[in-house]
Amino acid sequence: VQLQASGGGLVQAGGSLRLSCAASGRTFNRYAMGWFRQAPGKEREFVVGISRSGGSTSYADSVKGRFIMSRDNAKNTVYLQMNSLKPEDTAVYSCAAKVVGTISGGVYRGGYDYWGQGTQVTVSS
Repeated sequence: VQLQASGGGLVQAGGSLRLSCAASGRTFNRYAMGWFRQAPGKEREFVVGISRSGGSTSYADSVKGRFIMSRDNAKNTVYLQMNSLKPEDTAVYSCAAKVVGTISGGVYRGGYDYWGQGTQVTVSS
């Protein structure tokens, strides 16, 4: 599967952005999805994951209550709505896909199989 992230940009602290990640192929509902971010000089970190159906999500504590991940399997797309953005949210955000088949309802914080290119999010203070 190929993943294409978009929607990044420059926003003031307290503002919002919505990221999208479009996937190729016809088996999108067999993938759990996730968003990760990497700030300059730091390791990549998990942001949020969603189950293949979209019924379950898991958030990093740093974004809980501010970010919302969703998916539209008919459009092969996942979204990340980011609200109340802080300067420390500045990073390159990447989406990832994990092959889970047709039974798993799990959400994963690691072990992803496919990665998209990142999109830059910059939050100014």
